[in-house]
Formats: sequence, structure tokens, C-alpha cells
Amino acid sequence: MEKLQEKEPSKRKLGLFDATMLVMGSMIGSGIFIVSSDIMRNLGSGYWLIVVWIITGVMTVAAAISYGELSSMFPKAGGQYTYLKEIFGKMMGFLYGWGMFTVIQTGTIAAVAVAFGKFTAYLIPALNDAAPIFQSGSYKITWIQILAIAVILLLTYINTKGVESGKLLQNVFTGSKIIALIGLIILGFLLVKNNFWSENMGFGWSAFNNLKTDFSGNFTKSGWESISGMTIMGGIAAAMVGSVFSSVAWENVTFVSGEIENPKKNVVRSMVLGTSAVMILYLLVNFVYLNGLNRDGIAFAVNDRVAVVVSEQIFGGGLGTIIMAVLVMISTFGCVNGIVLAGSRVFQTMAKDGMFFKAAIENNKNGVPEKSLWMQGIWASVLCLSGQYGNLLDMISFVIVLFYMITVFGVIYLRFKKPDMERPYKTWLYPVTPIVYLLIGAAFCILLLIYKQQYTWPGLVIVLLGVPVYAFINKKKA
Repeated sequence: MEKLQEKEPSKRKLGLFDATMLVMGSMIGSGIFIVSSDIMRNLGSGYWLIVVWIITGVMTVAAAISYGELSSMFPKAGGQYTYLKEIFGKMMGFLYGWGMFTVIQTGTIAAVAVAFGKFTAYLIPALNDAAPIFQSGSYKITWIQILAIAVILLLTYINTKGVESGKLLQNVFTGSKIIALIGLIILGFLLVKNNFWSENMGFGWSAFNNLKTDFSGNFTKSGWESISGMTIMGGIAAAMVGSVFSSVAWENVTFVSGEIENPKKNVVRSMVLGTSAVMILYLLVNFVYLNGLNRDGIAFAVNDRVAVVVSEQIFGGGLGTIIMAVLVMISTFGCVNGIVLAGSRVFQTMAKDGMFFKAAIENNKNGVPEKSLWMQGIWASVLCLSGQYGNLLDMISFVIVLFYMITVFGVIYLRFKKPDMERPYKTWLYPVTPIVYLLIGAAFCILLLIYKQQYTWPGLVIVLLGVPVYAFINKKKA
């Protein structure tokens, strides 16, 4: 055991800065550039747009603070999977890992990589105009999907070359997109030609929605309907599907705890620093939207690309589109790298527990789980070709929040169950912080179950399909 502990530090190649860059890089993908359109269509007021992002920010930081306690108690690779397995047993850990591999991690990789492809098509119109490589009915394979797969496989390959390679790429791309976002925020107030802030905030606390579509499924500007009471609550929950999805993946840093220096302190520090910084950036970007565009401009931006529209207002048509396309390409490329780097460690930990393919266990000569990386990359590529990942992702915000809630509840459960267990870090403002998260999360999930069932049941079904798989695996063991 002593020999093992002597060797351990040599494996730890990620410092606090690297871990914080991983948190921020995994969070900032394509969502912040798109989802505010959907939020505005659901609620129709600048006040409510800001409220949705503030609620999401409070949720995200409260969860990160709560996770900190668990990360200090279980400072090993596997992160959230390990926490759930240690607290609630192997089956709960497996269901989380199953959901991660089938859609949460791999689906996110696919969606963000395709977003990279779509914004690349702004710079290279031939990508958009090219005929599909294959088409059968409504199903088609396009060059954008092929580009997405190429990005996934390239980043998977780079990460097989060792933690240092993935770390360097992550730091460069995350640093670039943070600087670019700050630049967009500053210039969004200095250079915007028409100021719509007063108009957007003039609606006050009145809420409206405009969710009507034409026969092709495109949203129409057919007039805003005033909403009140519980309908506003349903609107907030529906609007938060996008903001929540834009704010997840910060827990990816817990998956690589085994490679972080002083994980008992640095994992929680990186989560709290990273999530707080990203949520402040998100809020400021939304201030730019409200300053540079009117309500219809935000709600009905072409393909929901509200950031492109506001960039055109700031920099002018051609230049604005190019600047925003490059920013989103940097953002999505770095995001995919962060998620690729982290996810494979979970599947390796599961394999060691006999809950995943045995081949995922071994590290290559560079000290990284190469086969686990390729399994993740290949399945994410298949999801790219399926064309279904977008629909799946709409449905997993509910499941992600559900697993966050179970994990945050684990903090409270362990305080009662194992009060004497060593806690190098204790949740700040306990029990208020975890309770705040649980209350907001419960309200979000219950409202979605009532008002937006299309966002809930499919994701639950995907996770519950893991139950017979778990039974089969354990039957084979027996």
C-alpha cells in the first residue's frame, strides 16, 4: 500500500489552474450562443430572461459547492459515479454510468461537435450547400456530420497521447474563448448601434410567450400572449431546459480527480471558481443580447443563433458573422476536448468495478485509458450519424438534474449516516446550500413532468433501460 501511495503523485499532472480551465471549458460550448432565443419565446421579457439565468446560476454554484464535500471524501477517479456508488450502492452508480455512456456524455460530445460543424459552415458555405453524402427519406448524412466525427476522432487521438496533451489544448482553447467572450461583452456595450435595453426591460414582470409554429415547424411572429400564475412556472421550467444544459458538465473535473494535484482541495476550488466565473460570463452575455436586440430579435433569431445576430449589430454583417463563427468554433472545439478528456475516466473506473467492458481498464504507455477513450469516441461518432442526439439532449436536462439532486442529497444522507467520516472540506452554509439546490431542482423536475412531458419520459426510459442491463451483468457474474 505504501509503494502505491509513493507512485501516486507522479500521476497527478493537473494543477488548480488546469482543473479550473477544465470546468470552464467543459461548460462553455454552443448553448450560451443559442438558448436565450428559446428562453425569450417562452417568457417574453428581459426581466424573466435574466431571472432564468440567475436561477440556473444559483443552482449550478450550489451544486458545485455541495459536490465539493464529496470530492474531498472520495478523491479518486470516477467522480460522480464513485460518489453515487459509495453512497447508494453499485446499481445507482451503474445507472448513472449507463446514462453517461449511452447519451449524457457521448450525446453531448456529438451535439457540441455538430455545432462546431454548423458554425464552420458559416465560414465555408460549401459545407452547407453540398449535397448529402447519403439520404433515405428524412434521414441523411451530411459533410457537417462528417466534420463533427473528424473533430471527435482527432481530439480522442490527441488525448490518447497523455494528460499533458489534452491539458495544453484545453488551457489554450478555454483561455481563448474566455478572452473572446469578455471582448464580446465589452464591445457589445461600446459599439452597439441601437440600444434596446429600456424596451426589453419595459415589460417588467409581465410574462408572454410566442411558441406558435408554421406547418414546417418554424416559429412565427404571430403575436405575444400574456401568461400568468402556474403557466409562468411551466414557462420557466421549459426555458430552463436550455440554460441548464448550457451550464452542465462542470462535474467532469471530478472524473479526473485521480490526475489532479491535491484533489481534496483543488477539485472543490476548481468547481466553485469555474462555475461562478462561467455563470457571471453567461449573465453578462445576456445583458449584451438585451442591449443590442429587441424582443423579437432575440426570440426569432435565425436558427436561434442569437449571438450571430447581435454580433452583426455590433461589427456589421460580414465581419460580425465571421467573428461569431470563429468564437463558437473555438468554444465548441475546447468544450469537446474537455468532455472527451474527462468522460473516459468514468468508464475506466466502471470497468474496474466489473460494470463496463474489461478492455477499458488498462492505461496505455502514456498513462491514459486509450481503449476507453476510443469506445467513447466511436459511440459519440455513431450518435453524430444517427441524427437523433439533438432530440435526446432536449430530454436529458431532466435526467442530469435528477442525478445532480440524488448526488447533492447524498451530502445530507452521509452527514446522518456517517457523521464521523473524515471531511477535509465541508459544504459552505450547510445545510442551506444543498437544500437550496434540492428545492430548485425538485421544482424544475416537477414542473417539467406536469407541463413538458416530452422533456422527461424519454430520458428516464433511457436510464431505466440500464436496470435489465445491470441485472444481466450481475447474473453473468453469479
